[in-house]
Amino acid sequence: MAYDQQLADRVRELVEHEQGLSEKPMFGGLAFLINGRMAVAVGSKGGLLLRVDPADTERLLQEPHAEPMEMRGREMTGWLHLDAGAITDDGTLDEWIQRGVSYAKSLPAK
Repeated sequence: MAYDQQLADRVRELVEHEQGLSEKPMFGGLAFLINGRMAVAVGSKGGLLLRVDPADTERLLQEPHAEPMEMRGREMTGWLHLDAGAITDDGTLDEWIQRGVSYAKSLPAK
């Protein structure tokens, strides 16, 4: 399944002003990186993959539509999967994306 191009366009509009922005196909989806660090990705199975501060993972999982991201059956601390219900309006989408962008900016550039 290809990623949702409309969702990718919505994300792009919200991050296009960020310094150090790049886009890269990853995991069958489209990742948006800041200074070489993934901030957010439009997933191949719908929704978003979001990078967050690992210390905030448990708290953010209490938010509606946020789930742990799993890779090969293992939950990944510092990564969330947001289903489509979490990103229906641009304001909510922007809040989630800014979490990912802020964390990516806090990391050393690659």
